[in-house]
Amino acid sequence: MKAGSADQTSLDLGAMHLDSFVPTLSIISPAYDERANIAPLVDAISRAMAGISWELIVVDDDSPDGTANEVLKAAQSGFPVRCIRRVGRRGLSSAVVEGALASSANYIAVIDADLQHDETILPEMLRILQSGKADLVIGSRHGAGGGFGDFSGERKRLSDLGTRLSTLVIGTQVSDPMSGYFAIKRDTFHACIYDLSQQGYKILLDILTSSPRALTIAEVPYTFRTRSEGKSKLDVMILAEFLFLLIEKLTRGLIPPRFVLFCLVGGIGLLFHLLVLKLMWMAGIGFLPAQVTASYCAMALNYVVNNEVTYRSQRLKGGRFLLGYVIFSAVCTVGAIANIGVADLVLTSGGESWPVAGIAGALIGAVFNFGAATKLVWSQRRRTGPAIVKAVA
Repeated sequence: MKAGSADQTSLDLGAMHLDSFVPTLSIISPAYDERANIAPLVDAISRAMAGISWELIVVDDDSPDGTANEVLKAAQSGFPVRCIRRVGRRGLSSAVVEGALASSANYIAVIDADLQHDETILPEMLRILQSGKADLVIGSRHGAGGGFGDFSGERKRLSDLGTRLSTLVIGTQVSDPMSGYFAIKRDTFHACIYDLSQQGYKILLDILTSSPRALTIAEVPYTFRTRSEGKSKLDVMILAEFLFLLIEKLTRGLIPPRFVLFCLVGGIGLLFHLLVLKLMWMAGIGFLPAQVTASYCAMALNYVVNNEVTYRSQRLKGGRFLLGYVIFSAVCTVGAIANIGVADLVLTSGGESWPVAGIAGALIGAVFNFGAATKLVWSQRRRTGPAIVKAVA
């Protein structure tokens, strides 16, 4: 046999070997504190996907409960699962993006790790994609055969509100744009990757509003299940982040969602500032000490609220919380100086409108405070997590 033929044979064998490790469907499951659900999820998907080449990619946001350990145990037991453990990064949408980018399959599905999505419809979703009838298949809780299970009245109303609001940017061609359960062609996903916001929990809406072309969409009904293990991540901030995603999409990215929230918190701080100032005036305290006190009281409130809401995925605690407050106060002090400087510049450069000068100064101050606080106070940080198991007992 000629050397060239031998080399070609080796390449062909190598290609065959690699092909055997490429699944038909990559199932992405973002997770945080879902240790108790990992083994049941893997087992359920394994039964549902019998006869189909698949893999499960769990994207774990460095869960303190040892979620990554459970994924490793499942992998070492022979299941086609792996874990992307993210340190210093949080958020469902960005977790889905990282998991999808790590896939080599032609088709990608997204499913929650809490077992509330019905894994038995995965083969049907895949079949529709493979048939070429759709670019994207949504697991829908609406219509015949679908349902919200034991959804509370409050959660159902929140979902309905989100559905109505989402029609502002995508129209009415999708019955359940708030769904977190869908399957998509790999090429379709990659076509919109650079325009994705990656903010909040509504990655499906993000994809629908970021695609460079109109998508052919199909829906497969299913009934939403009740969580049996772990704690629900749903709270009022989920709706808030959804609203901010809508703002970003409607303004084509001109207004970052987190900046909107930062400014809203600043507005609350301003009202609190005026309240403290009035109370101190009523107590007979002079304006200058009252103004300084009110300013730093407002800074403290802004810091606490921003730490709990605006930057909740990077929350500071303990000693870091105290250090963060000192830095935040320094940032806001510099921002106030910039505010005054810009306002004065507007007035001295020919303008005579106090409101215009005030707005210009406030805008610059807000932009500076937001940028500096994001970089200096709530920058991503490392933490020590649980050790990864080395072997299955």
